Amino acid sequence: MIQSDFLKVLNPIRWKKSVLTGVLVVAALSWILFFDTFSLLTRYQLSSKEDQLKEDIERLEAQIRELESQIERLEKDPALIERIAREEYGMRKPGETVYTVEQNP
Repeated sequence: MIQSDFLKVLNPIRWKKSVLTGVLVVAALSWILFFDTFSLLTRYQLSSKEDQLKEDIERLEAQIRELESQIERLEKDPALIERIAREEYGMRKPGETVYTVEQNP
C-alpha cells in the first residue's frame, strides 16, 4: 500500500494539471534564464561588452581627431616642425653649436 502511494506521487500522469503546468513553466523559465544560448546571463555579458567596446570606439575616435589636428598643425607650421626636431631629436642647423642644460631636481 505504501509503495503504491509512493508510485502515484512519482507518476506525473497522476499529478494535478496545475502542478504539472507549474513545474513545466518553472523548467521552461529556468532554461530560458540560465541555460539557453541567448540566456539573460549571456545577454547581460554581451551588453556590458558592447558598452565597453562603444567607450573604446569613442576614446579612439577622439584620439584620431587629436592626431589629425596635430598633422594639420605640422603641415601648416614649419616653425613647429623645427622646434620639435630641435627639442625632441637634438637636431641642429649646420655650423650651429648646441648646449645641453641639465636641471637639478
